Amino acid sequence: MDLDVSKKATTETRTVPNKTGKMGSRVSDAGKKLCGTNYPISICFIVVNEFCERFSYYGMKALLTLYFITYLHWDKDLSTAVYHAFSGLCYFTPVLGAIIADSWLGKYKTIIYLSIIYVIGHVVKSVGAIPTVGNTDVHIALSIVGLILIAFGTGGIKPCVAAFGGDQFDEEHVRERQKFFSIFYMSINAGSLLSTVITPILRGDVQCFGDDCYALAFGVPAALMIVALVVFIAGSGLYKRTPPQGNILLEVCNCIGFAIKRRFNRSKHEPQRKHWLDWAEEKYSKCLIQEIKMVLRVLVLYIPLPMFWALFDQQGSRWTIQATRMNMALVRMMNALLILLFVPIFDLIIYPLVGLCGIKITPLRKMAAGMIFAALAFGAAALVEVNVVKTVVDPAPAQNYLLQVFNLARNEVTVDINGANVYPEPIHYLMVTRWEEGKMLFILSSTLPLQASSPILNIYITINKETHECYDMVKERNAYSLIVTQNATGIQCKLVSVPQKWPFFCSLSVASGRYPDVSFTLNSNKYSGLDLGLLDFGASYTVILNKMEDVKANNVHIGWQIPQYVLITAGEVLFSITGLEFSYSQAPANMKSVLQAGWLLTVAFGNVIVLIVAEGAGLDQWIEFLLFACLLLGVCIIFSIMACFYKYVDPDQLDKIYLADSAIEDYDEVNMKKKDIQLQEEGNSTKL
Repeated sequence: MDLDVSKKATTETRTVPNKTGKMGSRVSDAGKKLCGTNYPISICFIVVNEFCERFSYYGMKALLTLYFITYLHWDKDLSTAVYHAFSGLCYFTPVLGAIIADSWLGKYKTIIYLSIIYVIGHVVKSVGAIPTVGNTDVHIALSIVGLILIAFGTGGIKPCVAAFGGDQFDEEHVRERQKFFSIFYMSINAGSLLSTVITPILRGDVQCFGDDCYALAFGVPAALMIVALVVFIAGSGLYKRTPPQGNILLEVCNCIGFAIKRRFNRSKHEPQRKHWLDWAEEKYSKCLIQEIKMVLRVLVLYIPLPMFWALFDQQGSRWTIQATRMNMALVRMMNALLILLFVPIFDLIIYPLVGLCGIKITPLRKMAAGMIFAALAFGAAALVEVNVVKTVVDPAPAQNYLLQVFNLARNEVTVDINGANVYPEPIHYLMVTRWEEGKMLFILSSTLPLQASSPILNIYITINKETHECYDMVKERNAYSLIVTQNATGIQCKLVSVPQKWPFFCSLSVASGRYPDVSFTLNSNKYSGLDLGLLDFGASYTVILNKMEDVKANNVHIGWQIPQYVLITAGEVLFSITGLEFSYSQAPANMKSVLQAGWLLTVAFGNVIVLIVAEGAGLDQWIEFLLFACLLLGVCIIFSIMACFYKYVDPDQLDKIYLADSAIEDYDEVNMKKKDIQLQEEGNSTKL
């Protein structure tokens, strides 16, 4: 579910090399232990902090796409683009957080300060969801500012919290530290699972300001983030804190930059080097250069990986939009639930069975299989989408409105809108023109300014060769029903606005009038304004309400989304967890932070891919799903070819290589110092 931590990935990231390549010192004061164990008490505060923080993040994110569509009234493409822009920013900022923690403030202060920014972002986001606070522009501004602050907060602390938890253990307690990361990973998914269940309930089942309560649904995650900060600060007296010792990521970037500069500015007489990084030997240690070479071999394999995340992260955007057009609640929580089930199933059952079949299981093969499962998930999503679009009418886009005609006159009628023969065929008595026939979308006159909120609609109705004219007002993005009736005085028309919540919710529209009316109740909401005409004294009336379906009910069951969630979660287990373990096992201990930053950047670039496709492609949704599936299959082929040329590094040999290189450098350094002393003594003797 989350990419913050691997069970094995970050267990050795507490030491960094100084400029000479030697391992930095570490704070060794032991913290208080839980009774009878080697577990520090401080980890309890860290685990609770992570649970609350993940609850706040995923609880807010579970509603984000719906908030854009139903509250800010953005179309699905813009909502998808902003959602993935936010997700991408959340995975670009960890690099900034790592630099701040390692080079300036240390992990503890970085978590504190960025968590405060995180809380402020949640509060601003919640205030932006209060309808009485300003107009739509104010709501949009507050929402965007809040999301930016949240992105910097959650991304900044992402590389710090897990490593800070590992810092609490003594070096010899490796097994306890590994169990801590398992508990830490479970707390992440538990927080995600609960939040994706609770926050949609708060939005839909609680009414505030006369509508869905987004302010409360965003406010609860804000409160949980405040709790996370308070809990973390409460344990401050128990933490073991490693002071900042220089950022290895910056050291790596500087070394690569120096090598490139020397490579292109070299003298013609200088001999060639075996590897372009060897040009950095004049300034940087051979040990550091060798480690960077190992890391770059893994980073090259990362190049195709963003395409997987481009598919995976659409669970919160395109798949959420698809779910809202089906006939049950969202199933966003399924991924968190399935990941808790699938991890032990794969480890204890599937992997051993595959091994018994004589198939060699390697990390890169598992990652390639994960890509295939993700592609199959989007193939399943495309099949579901084809069936969903048959019964759902999308809201009108900007500068458009929707209109359907109910003919209650006793003869055929023809309807012209603003002088245009939009309905060429006569409309029979009691016949309803349907939106899905493609006759309902009208582009407003090109001479009408976009800022005009209520353009005049000229309606010409012809019956028995006589034309009658009606006037009414329409607004862009709205949907209307035109009801045509006939009495002794002639043709009458009534334009009724269809409630904006469709197609996501059940809705009812009624015509209002200036005569005595009746009131009725629907779903605990009282309605009035049904036009009965003039009621005479002494007469007896029977009112017959004829229910006409404006939009067909959502009849595609949400259960059809289960296969795509099962497939994408299986892909996550094979790809995400395996990828973290692989990348960390293939690099020296002090380079794991570099690879973590590279791994998180693949997620960021995956969201950038969705951002480009959502805004630029303009494809039907099912075609877009198939496009992503085909692209990932193509990338999987490329990745598999690259994997064939990759030579695995034995993790046990990495430390030996490191120690051997360090010993050689130390020996060379000692010899250089001896030579300097000898030359200095010879110089002094000459002077005497």
